[in-house]
Amino acid sequence: MNNDLYSSTINKMNVRIIPFIMVLYLIAYIDRSNISVAALQMNADLAMTAEMYGIAAGIFYISYIIFEVPSNVILTRVGAKLWIARIMVTWGVIAAGMSLVQTPMQLYIMRFLLGVAEAGFTPGIIYYLSCWYPRSERARAMSLFYIGAALASVIGLPLSGSILNLHGFFGIEGWRWLFLLEGIPAFMLGIVVYFYLDDAPEKARWLTTAQRSWLSEQLASENAQTAIGHHHDWRTALKTRRVWALSLLWLLQAFGTIGITLFLPLIVKGVAAQQSNFMVSVLSAVPFLFACIFMYVNGRHSDLTKERAWHLGLPLMVAGALLLLAIYSQNLLLAYVLLVLTVGLNWAITPIFWAVTTETVVGAAGAASIALINAVANIAGLIFPPVMGRIKDMTDSYNSALIIVALTLIIGGAIGLKIGRKNMSSVAKKETSISSRY
Repeated sequence: MNNDLYSSTINKMNVRIIPFIMVLYLIAYIDRSNISVAALQMNADLAMTAEMYGIAAGIFYISYIIFEVPSNVILTRVGAKLWIARIMVTWGVIAAGMSLVQTPMQLYIMRFLLGVAEAGFTPGIIYYLSCWYPRSERARAMSLFYIGAALASVIGLPLSGSILNLHGFFGIEGWRWLFLLEGIPAFMLGIVVYFYLDDAPEKARWLTTAQRSWLSEQLASENAQTAIGHHHDWRTALKTRRVWALSLLWLLQAFGTIGITLFLPLIVKGVAAQQSNFMVSVLSAVPFLFACIFMYVNGRHSDLTKERAWHLGLPLMVAGALLLLAIYSQNLLLAYVLLVLTVGLNWAITPIFWAVTTETVVGAAGAASIALINAVANIAGLIFPPVMGRIKDMTDSYNSALIIVALTLIIGGAIGLKIGRKNMSSVAKKETSISSRY
């Protein structure tokens, strides 16, 4: 392999693609999860209980799940840049429109429509990255993409908290300003997407002819070795046991990602009751700073060592154990530190998971598989927030719900170890075969 050609191509891709999609995902995650900060004011204004808030947070995932697979199948037919642009423009309009709701029912409807609009964005970007990055760089690329989501919390939570301070400006509540001001960037970036992204390496004018040829040949060689390839129909995703095993793992991990994220400001508020809403939002952002670091380090180390199993399973099991310790800790500072580490480790497996997945599936079947896995995981978002809210209303504590989260993470970690071990040996043989050609 020509190392100079390899390095120059990857470096160009990292500069051109990664920062832009990080910004896109940052905006997407802010619009999806800013309801957690809005709840600090909105719940009282709309007379919503914790359970009603859980319904509003979770109903997003009903439509998101329903439209996930169809959205990704359409993306493979019309092209990534057109479809991702459509997704962003429509969700930006709806996200901003949430500022107009007057009743809990109107909020439920808008959250449902937000799920319709945004469905397919995350799996669409994951599929897009798999069409550009060779396996040797894929976990790192995935980690950088998901850092955009973690940064959404690092930046977005304090930003959302500060926007709440606009309460009363022009006679409008702070949470309404939050939805309006944070919905506009998605609409604007959606237009930019259409002119900035290229659907495939072959169409990238910013790569040289030699770089385009090398990248296309490398990806074609790797894709020819996958279990589910371009010659498979998208319905193959529904019939493959490995896809369903990956779906189960991602579902269990999602109990931590969704369960903790959507309720984190409310959990922190319960611990730091004397703090202002802005300070609560800052404390809620710290765990996601660690998530950025853990994802990058875990993803990069996995690529360098070509090891997937322990990088996939161990962080999740440790996250579950630390969450249990946090629940039973009598020291509030220690409990907060353990919660920070739990969030960071839970997110740490994300780039490894999607690297393992995209090493297995490509083409239309691959796009459908990625969407199916993501859709199954979002069942946690549909079911768990209302349950978590009901538990809080009944017990005046989130502890029982967090115990459920901890157990799902430990079980998910054990499954991750098994999946990673099966993947490692097969991928190692394929990469040896491919590299011997250069």
